[in-house]
Amino acid sequence: MADTSPSNTVDVVVVGAGFAGMYALHKFRELGLSIRVLEAGNDVGGTWYWNRYPGARCDVPSVEYSYSFDRELEQDWNWTEIMAAQPEILEYANHVADRFDLRKDIQFQTRVESTVFDQTTNRWDILTQAGETFSARFCVMATGCLSVPNTPNIEGQDNFAGEIYHTGNWPETGVDFSGKRVGIIGTGSSGIQSIPVIAEQAAHLTVFQRTPNYTMPAANAPLQADFLRQAKDNYPNIRAEQRASQVGIVGYGFGFGGAENVEPTEEIRSTTAEERQRLVEEEGFLAIRRYADIALDEEANELACDMYRAQVGRMIEDPVTAEALMPRDYPMGCKRPVIDTHYYETFNRDNVTLVDLRRGGIDSITDTGVSTAQGDYTFDVLIYATGFDAMTGALGKIDIRGRDNQALTEYWEAGPRTYLGLQVAGFPNLFTVTGPGSPSVLSNMLVSIEQHIDWIARCVADLDQRGMQTIEATTAAEDEWIAHVNEVAQNTMFTAQSCNSWYLGANIPGKPRIFMPYVGGVGVYREKCDEVASNGYQGFLLRA
Repeated sequence: MADTSPSNTVDVVVVGAGFAGMYALHKFRELGLSIRVLEAGNDVGGTWYWNRYPGARCDVPSVEYSYSFDRELEQDWNWTEIMAAQPEILEYANHVADRFDLRKDIQFQTRVESTVFDQTTNRWDILTQAGETFSARFCVMATGCLSVPNTPNIEGQDNFAGEIYHTGNWPETGVDFSGKRVGIIGTGSSGIQSIPVIAEQAAHLTVFQRTPNYTMPAANAPLQADFLRQAKDNYPNIRAEQRASQVGIVGYGFGFGGAENVEPTEEIRSTTAEERQRLVEEEGFLAIRRYADIALDEEANELACDMYRAQVGRMIEDPVTAEALMPRDYPMGCKRPVIDTHYYETFNRDNVTLVDLRRGGIDSITDTGVSTAQGDYTFDVLIYATGFDAMTGALGKIDIRGRDNQALTEYWEAGPRTYLGLQVAGFPNLFTVTGPGSPSVLSNMLVSIEQHIDWIARCVADLDQRGMQTIEATTAAEDEWIAHVNEVAQNTMFTAQSCNSWYLGANIPGKPRIFMPYVGGVGVYREKCDEVASNGYQGFLLRA
């Protein structure tokens, strides 16, 4: 490897300048460590930098989707909506970067090619695609869980002569759809958010749907000044409740979908068909949230799905389109919940066509559009809203090699293995932020990010205090943790036999099927991590 200049020899290299990388930089500075953040994009923001597609919005209340580490930051920043849109979240990220002068230690337009552990020096050698090298005692992978766009391999996909976009890598300048015929492939979260906005502008929008999704109305609205003031006054309690909760979301001031907070306490199996029909007519989709048994009981879940489909039928004018939009054959809750703004209403527009690929799939991409078993469709613009190689995709893009030149991709050939989602056996001093085996994408990412970075920072400080050079997970601890992650996921909708979600890697051909996030909850997970640290980093091997 080429010589590393003194300025590139640091205590910590962090890969990624999203919310995790930014907080890691701030936290390690507080410890007095030298740090360099390497970021592929042109600026901070991570997923909110890349995902600029129309309608992109967070599904967590704004007052809770924010940093908690600085009291003045909490008080000074004013969110404008119940659930903030991408431009406002990116503006917040830039505000934080400015406020704490973070950019001076971030190197932008720098994509990491490899990170290799040198057993003679106990340091990580990091090589960028431009050929620059760095040396660090610790390497923190803050690469994000939803940061590598997934574009399906479709015959002829290079033939299309028009404009092509992916929702996960949207142009900074935006896209003007006025007067254009647009085709969009995918109805996951990014598709559900962007379809209503694109339909308002395009001459015609054709939506290609493989699997209809369960989505709830966001009921988003501007934040009232008195509500925001009350939230700021109550921030200490809000943060404490977030950290002890299941998913890091309190739903402060309102429940899911912006409506009155309702704790699910009833059992749907004790209701009659007439009662369920009446609730659908009175409350629509939100009627479903009152039932506690649908998360664990597949028969109860199917009753809730019937209610959901009934409401879809009430909203969609064309019966054929309504039937196509009704999810079937997999349980509600097996995938990350999606929220929307006027999604179903969009399919009542004259300029929107739904192509249900269950009735005949895509054969190829042509120079003018998409050819399916149902016919050919012509566009000026083609959009892939096909999601991400989630949780492990970004790590797999980097050649990460630990002891004895072991490649991480080889070690994970049968699926990702970690201890606590923080470390991998055989990869000393390498930390993953919100990695597989942690609550991660099943949680409010800001809450999980802060917990991970705080734990890693405490670990680094403890190592120095004890005179230790390296820390790495043991294989035995990995085995026990993986067994625990799988155990708590059993008997939930996440692991139902009919559930194929990106939580399992099911959206990536050839990717091993293994349930990646930890279902036990952020509060329980935090307690486990703190207990491990307090017990002398039980399950880790520390070397002097």
